[in-house]
Amino acid sequence: MSNDEGATQANGSVVAVPLNTTTYLDFEKPLVRIEHDIAELQLEHGQTKRSVSADIKQQRSRYRSTLKRLYTNLTPWETVLVARHPQRPLTTDYLKTVFRDVCELHGDRCFGDDDAIITAFARVGGHRVMVIGHNKGKDIKERVACNFGCAHPEGYRKALGKMRLAQKYGLPVVCLVDTQWAFPGIGSEERGISHAIATNLMEMARLKTPIVSVVIGEGGSGGALGLAVADRVAMFQHSFYSVISPEGCAAILWKTAERRQHAAEALRLTSTELSRLGAIDDVIPEPVGGAHRDPAAVAANLEKYIVGSLDSLKRMKLPTLVRKRQERVRQMCSFYESPLEVKAAAEAAKEKLATRRATSRSSRISGRFTRREKISG
Repeated sequence: MSNDEGATQANGSVVAVPLNTTTYLDFEKPLVRIEHDIAELQLEHGQTKRSVSADIKQQRSRYRSTLKRLYTNLTPWETVLVARHPQRPLTTDYLKTVFRDVCELHGDRCFGDDDAIITAFARVGGHRVMVIGHNKGKDIKERVACNFGCAHPEGYRKALGKMRLAQKYGLPVVCLVDTQWAFPGIGSEERGISHAIATNLMEMARLKTPIVSVVIGEGGSGGALGLAVADRVAMFQHSFYSVISPEGCAAILWKTAERRQHAAEALRLTSTELSRLGAIDDVIPEPVGGAHRDPAAVAANLEKYIVGSLDSLKRMKLPTLVRKRQERVRQMCSFYESPLEVKAAAEAAKEKLATRRATSRSSRISGRFTRREKISG
């Protein structure tokens, strides 16, 4: 849909505004009206030559305050919509803005090359790294070619092969996660998608090189997990990370995708919730209005986070690094008790049992002496 149509898509989720290249989401409709007011003022100025700069300035101030208010109070479902925004920067964009000297690598040496996952040697800051990320594609042709970012088994095998290559040359691994799920088709199942993801989880947990993983958009299901076992796991502020998409969850639990908003709330998929639960380490801030409104700023934030994380991880010895990574995975999402509380509770239970046994034994001994005294008396 072109931006000069001023129409709403059939699903009601996106509307376009005349004279503006921004694609607006459904909850951003107040911004659409302000954009129309600004466009009318500019048109009036062109026809009457009357000065309208003060009015335009007032409308733009109103636009900024409305934008800030909307994005300060995003619901989980609105966060999902922002993470899926058609203009949100993708892995291919960050390869151009954050990384330098990018040399892409192809193939899994087994079946073929999956365009849904990109692997490449690159530089970021002062570090040489191996970059691995999901690729959704920019237009329809690219999206079909890379299966809308939903990888097949060969994609995860390609990723694992390049991780082992990075380990061989002592290079850190940087993963950019942006997928709805791993592809669940017949061919994917026949070639072992579940085994490929499980192997990635196991091998990434013991890979002897630093790993940094960032959810840049969608982080859905095993497709995201296959690139997310890392020493540092972060999310962009308006991305989401979940065991299943809200639509899939609603279809399973309530037999209708119409309950997707309720499912999004129940899944606790936002960066704020996951940070509180301990599933991620850090939240990377986005500009007001989302990453698509200022790609340069969000790219700078991503580069700063990756460089800072690698600086700290490289100072650790590899055995310590791997041990802490495995401990991090084991302790993930301790909802009710921390590992220390679990240990303390186990020791307290053990001590209580020992006391009970000692008390029971002393009672039995005391009972024997009492019976003997009665008999002798």
